[in-house]
Amino acid sequence: MFDAIAAEHAAIYGYGMVSPHVMPEDNELVSKSLAQHRDRREAAVALMKERSVNVPLPAVGYQLPMVVDSPSSAAKLAVQLESDCAVAWRAVLEQTDIEQDRAFGGTALTQCAVTAARWRKVLGAWPVTEAFPGGSE
Repeated sequence: MFDAIAAEHAAIYGYGMVSPHVMPEDNELVSKSLAQHRDRREAAVALMKERSVNVPLPAVGYQLPMVVDSPSSAAKLAVQLESDCAVAWRAVLEQTDIEQDRAFGGTALTQCAVTAARWRKVLGAWPVTEAFPGGSE
């Protein structure tokens, strides 16, 4: 869960880099994606704090995996952010035996996969979905 929260922090930062470069018609997708990551991070943090477990703080900055200077590169970064979060949430599913965490992780993984598909559609990529989100299969 710790690493998944850290991935959410990075995604929130990353969407700050996506936002100024997308086409106006994609602004709503940016807003919804960002809100979903913030809500998910806050809910995960609350779960951890209920258990008196330390949570990761956001970094001062993050190294982006690519230069973002166009609508296309912004959408590619958004897909990468969603994929990174999917990997983190899939790991939660694979490693926890706590039912509440499995339910939370399953919902998070699904949301990341759906949002990544929406960004792939923006890119005109095909296929827009992955058979096993968050995995290397």
